Amino acid sequence: MKKGLTITLRVVSGLLLVFAVLVLAFTLFAVRSLGKDATVFGFKPYVVTSDSMQGTFRVGDIVISRQTDVSKLQVGDVITFKSIDPAAYGIVITHKISGITTYNGEPAFETYGTTTGSPDEYPVPFDRVLGKYLFRIPKGGYFAQFMRTPQGYLLLVAVPFGLLIALQGVNFIKVFRKYRAEQQQEIDRKKAEIDAERAETERMREELERLRAQVAQQTDAPHTPDQPHGGADRGPDGEPGEQPDGGDALL
Repeated sequence: MKKGLTITLRVVSGLLLVFAVLVLAFTLFAVRSLGKDATVFGFKPYVVTSDSMQGTFRVGDIVISRQTDVSKLQVGDVITFKSIDPAAYGIVITHKISGITTYNGEPAFETYGTTTGSPDEYPVPFDRVLGKYLFRIPKGGYFAQFMRTPQGYLLLVAVPFGLLIALQGVNFIKVFRKYRAEQQQEIDRKKAEIDAERAETERMREELERLRAQVAQQTDAPHTPDQPHGGADRGPDGEPGEQPDGGDALL
């Protein structure tokens, strides 16, 4: 149970980390590029605001275009450009190239929106091209707009990072407790070794005291002289005792 909970926490923590990193990267990319002339490594996002290219992308999508060599663009490529149409001058548009022409003596692209197939009224001079369309992020524009609100920032940035910090805090506490437990085990082990050495020292001291007492007891015991040999046995009154009847001595 505890192991399963630990694995779950690690998986959740990893997913939150990936999500937070992706959101942070998208936020930095969008904040730096959306609505500005700046690009990131030549890439630039644009939010789609019309359905003139429904077969390729829709309103609310984010299209990613990349700066390119204009001379390499061909008919059929989708490009992002700034319009020279007086009714929409300077507006960024992403349409498909239908042909190559000239405008005021300069080369230009003829473009159209795939939804209607109608050509744009004004061509696109080469110097008005911002980049070549690469791919889209479906509904990414709504996401980017939501992120710019306080609620979006709180939900998509602050909360995930807060949860990630909380999970990392839990992991830190667990690691710290494990470290403390290991330290305590090491202290207990060393204490047990010291107690064992102390008990062994005490046992040896008691054994030494016992041996010393034995030696002292043997040293203090009274000495009994040995009975002299070779004399006649005497009776209780000091007279020589009778010899056992052994018969006549042999001469």
